[in-house]
Amino acid sequence: MVEGRWRRAGSALLRVAVVWAVSTLTMLALAGLLPDFRLQSDDGDSITRTAVTAGWGAGAFGLLTGLVWPVVVRALLLVPALVLGLLVFFLNGSLLLIALWLVPDGRGTANPETAVVVAAVMSAVASATSTALAVRDDNAYRRRLSRLAHRRGRGKAVHDRSGPPGTVFLQLDGVGYEVLRCAVDSGVMPTVAGWVGATHRLTPWRTDWSSQTGASQLGILHGSNHDVPAFRWYEKDTRRIVVSNRPASAVELQRRAIEHTGDGGLLMVDGASRGNLFSGGADQLALVLSMAARRGRANRSRAGYFAYFSDPANAVRTALSFVAEVGREVGQSTRARLRGDTPRVGRGGLYPFIRAFATVVERDVVVAAVIGDMLAGRRAVYADLVAYDEVAHHSGPHSSDAQAVLERLDRSIALISKVAEHTPRTYRIVLLSDHGQSPGETFEGAYGLTLKDLVRAGCGLPVSRRAERSKSGAEARDAARDALRTALHRQPAGDGEEERPASGSDPIVLSSGNLALISFPDVPHRMSYEELRRRHPALLGTLANHPGIGFLLVRSEEHGSVVLGADGAEVPVDALKDDDGPLAGFGPGAADAVRRTDSFPHVADIMVNSMHDPRTGVVHAFEEQIGSHGGLGGEQSQAFLLSPFELSPPVPAGVGLIGAEQVHQVLRRWLREGDGPQVPVGRVEASRPASEAEHRIPVGGGAVPEGNPQSSRGRVLGRQRRRRP
Repeated sequence: MVEGRWRRAGSALLRVAVVWAVSTLTMLALAGLLPDFRLQSDDGDSITRTAVTAGWGAGAFGLLTGLVWPVVVRALLLVPALVLGLLVFFLNGSLLLIALWLVPDGRGTANPETAVVVAAVMSAVASATSTALAVRDDNAYRRRLSRLAHRRGRGKAVHDRSGPPGTVFLQLDGVGYEVLRCAVDSGVMPTVAGWVGATHRLTPWRTDWSSQTGASQLGILHGSNHDVPAFRWYEKDTRRIVVSNRPASAVELQRRAIEHTGDGGLLMVDGASRGNLFSGGADQLALVLSMAARRGRANRSRAGYFAYFSDPANAVRTALSFVAEVGREVGQSTRARLRGDTPRVGRGGLYPFIRAFATVVERDVVVAAVIGDMLAGRRAVYADLVAYDEVAHHSGPHSSDAQAVLERLDRSIALISKVAEHTPRTYRIVLLSDHGQSPGETFEGAYGLTLKDLVRAGCGLPVSRRAERSKSGAEARDAARDALRTALHRQPAGDGEEERPASGSDPIVLSSGNLALISFPDVPHRMSYEELRRRHPALLGTLANHPGIGFLLVRSEEHGSVVLGADGAEVPVDALKDDDGPLAGFGPGAADAVRRTDSFPHVADIMVNSMHDPRTGVVHAFEEQIGSHGGLGGEQSQAFLLSPFELSPPVPAGVGLIGAEQVHQVLRRWLREGDGPQVPVGRVEASRPASEAEHRIPVGGGAVPEGNPQSSRGRVLGRQRRRRP
C-alpha cells in the first residue's frame, strides 16, 4: 500500500513537471511570435536566462490558475452566464499579467490584449498535455473527472460497484424517432448506432397534442401535464399569459403538477436534475428553470456553472468553442441565403449567440454536471441536451446543420458512457426525447400574413398594410364585412342596435409551433361556438376554410365541443375518428389527444392546428420556425425511448407508449427495478397556499435564468436561453 502511494505521488509529480515544461516552452514560443510579449530585459538576456524567466512565469501562472481562479469564478456566479463565458478570456489574461509581475527583476511584460491571447493558448496547451498524460492512466483519468463531483461538496463516494445500479436519463431535446433512426442508419451517431439492437431497445412513443418540452417534460418528471394546453396560453381567471420557459410560469406549473399527483417527482431520492425546465423533485440542481426564481444561499441562480468554469481550461475551451460556433452559424446562414435555400427564416441579430449558448455552453455545463453526478454515485440523473432542437428550428430538422449537431451530441454520449467505467456504481444509460420536429414553411411565409392578422381580419379589425394586400387578408376582410351586413340585415325591426354584433376586446393570439390559441379576454368563460358566431360571424369560417389551417376546436352550447374543418365540417369531439373527418391524416391517437386537451380548464376559446400534408410531413408553424413542434402533424408527435435490455420493456409487444405521463410511469418502474429512488405517495394538501406547497420541493444547487428552448428560444444574455419546446 505504501509502495502504491509513493508510485502515485511520483506519477503526479512527473505529470506536473511535464505540464510545467510544456507551458514554459509554449511561453517561450509565444514570446518569439508576439512583438508585445517579452521575457527579456531591455539589454537582452541569454537563452538560459530567458528560459528561467519563462519557467518562473509559467509556474506562477499555473499556481494562480489553480488557487485564485476558483475563488474568482465563485465570486462572479451572479454574472449572467454568457457574460461570464466572455469574461473568461479577460480573467485569464489578468492572471497572466499578475504572474509576469511576480517574475524576478521584472523581465516579463505584455500589454493587456496580448496577455489575453497568451493566457488562452497556455491554458489550452496545459489542458491538452495533462489530458494526454492521463489517457494511459485510468486512475489519473478518474481523479481528473472526479474533481467535478468533489467541487459539488459530495466528496464521499462508495467504491463498491456491487451495489444497486444508478440510472442516467439523457433527453435529446427535439430529436424525433425517425430522425434518430436516420442518424443511426447513416452513421451520424456511431455511439448510439452501436447500442441499438446490441445493448439497447428502441421504442417510439407518441406525445400529447401539445408536443413541446413544457408539456412533455412536466409529464415525464412530475407525472402530470394536466391543463398544459400549449407552450404558451392565456388564463382568463388570473388574466395572465403562461409561458413554459419563464421561471415564474415554470415554478407554478411544477406546483400544480405536484398538487395534482400528490408526489414530488421522479428524482425525489438522491436525484439530480440538469438543464431541465422542472426539477423532478431532485435536491441537486443545475440550470433548472423552475428554480431560477428562487433566491438564497443554497440556490444562487448561476451556481450550476461553478463546477465547470472553476477549471480555467474548461472555461477557455468552452469560450473558444462558443466563438467558433457563432462563426459557424454566420457562415451556414450566409451560404443558405446565397444558395437561395427554401424554406428559410431570418437567422441574424442575437440568434448566432443564442445558438452558441445552446450548442456549446449549455451542453458543456450539463455534460460536466452529469459526469460529476455519476462520479459522486447519485442514483438517478435526468439531463436535457437542447442543442439539436435549437438548430433544427432555424435550419430544419433534416438539414446538414442539424446533422452536425447530432454528431457532436453523439460524442457527448460517448464521453458519458466512458465515464461510467470509472464510477463508484454501475450506471444504466437511457436516451429519450420529449418530441420530434416537423418541417415546413412558416404560415406567414406561405400566405403573406400572420395568423394574428388573419384573426383580426376575420373579426373586422384593422391589420397591417402587408396583410391587407395579401390574398388571405383581403378575403377575410371581405368576409367579415359581408357577415356584418347580413347580421344587420337580419336584425328584427324595432330592436334598434341591440342585435348588432358586439366587437368586444381584441383577441389574444398565442402561437406554439403549428398550434395556436385564440382567447377573448373580456369574456370570463370559455366562449362558445354560438357566441363567437354572434360576435364575429365570419371568424370561424375564415379560419376553418383557410388552406393553411387543418382544424379548429371550439365549445358548442348545443353539441358540446366540436372540431371544425374545411367546407363546413363540424364533428362533435365525442364522435371524432383518426381516419375520418377533420383529423384524417394527423396520425393515430389524434382524436384522443384532442379529447383530452378539450377537458383542460384553461383550453382557449379557439384552438387552431395548422394543416399537415401526410405525404411530405409538412406543417406550417405560426411563428418563425422551419422546424416546429407544439401541435399535431408529422414527426413532431413521435418521440423515442432507447433503454438497456437489462430494463424491462417499456410496454408489452404490440402496445403503444402514449403520452408523457405514461413515460413517467415507465421510468418510475425502472428506478424501482434497480432499487433506485422511490417516489413518495403522500399527497400534497390542495388547501395549502401555493408558496407553502412549493416550499416542500427539495431545492439545492442552482439554476439558469429564463430562456426558451423553442427559439432557444432565447436563454442567453443575462436570461436563460428561451426554452421552447
